[in-house]
Parts: sequence; structure tokens; C-alpha cells
Amino acid sequence: MSELDDFLTKTLARQIEAEEAIHNGDVEPRLALWSTRDPVTVLGAIRSASGWDEASQAFRWLASHCSDCTSYRFELVTAGVSGDLAYTVGYEHTSVSWDGVPLEPYTLRVTHVYRRENGEWKIVHRHADRVPVDQSPAASASTT
Repeated sequence: MSELDDFLTKTLARQIEAEEAIHNGDVEPRLALWSTRDPVTVLGAIRSASGWDEASQAFRWLASHCSDCTSYRFELVTAGVSGDLAYTVGYEHTSVSWDGVPLEPYTLRVTHVYRRENGEWKIVHRHADRVPVDQSPAASASTT
């Protein structure tokens, strides 16, 4: 198994579970995946943070508003590993309620950066934003 395959096998399943959990109001699995050692940054789709204290507060805030996740799927576009750093790039497809009100299903473009700490991959950066309508995965596939 390559280093990349090992990283993806061990990390993505836990990350998908953590994302499903936070969208159901449970922040703990996400907190467990993140480094508590700065620098840690979040450029979120609705809230950004710098440093572990701000990031963990932002995650708790997000979990307090989310519930009833009926669907979460991560579509991996690419990933890489180099030494003690790794990254993933993909799309998150989510159906969830916000403050008890169901939202329209949405898709975010997401990039994560990971750092190996004591033999375990920890997330140190997340960048997420909404996909512009003309750049959605479905639109891109139909034009290429």
C-alpha cells in the first residue's frame, strides 16, 4: 500500500464520520481530528477562524445550529502526501437542517491540509466555499 493509500484509508473514513456527526449536532468527532497545536486555520463557508481556540469555538457554534443530516457525501477530487504534510481536495454534498429548518441540499468545494503529529494525521487547515453555479461538478462534467 502506498503512503497516499494508507493516508486515505486511515483518514477519510474518520473524517466522513466526523462531518456527518457535526451536521447532526455532535462536534466531538471533528474536534478529535484536528490539531490543537497552532498554526490552525479555517476559511469556512460561513465562518472563519485562526488558532485552535477560535477554530474549536467555530466548530462548536456550527454543531449547535446543525441537525437532522439526511445526507452527507464527500467526493474526492485529488489528494497528496509529502513527508508529514498531506492534503485533500473535494466536494461535500450535504442535506441538513439549520436551527431545525431543512436547508436546500448544497455542495461545498473543500480543501483540507493535514499534519502528521505523533504518527497520526491531524487537520490543520480547512477552506470551504460554495460552488459557483456554472462550476458545479455536474455542470463541469457535462461540458467536458
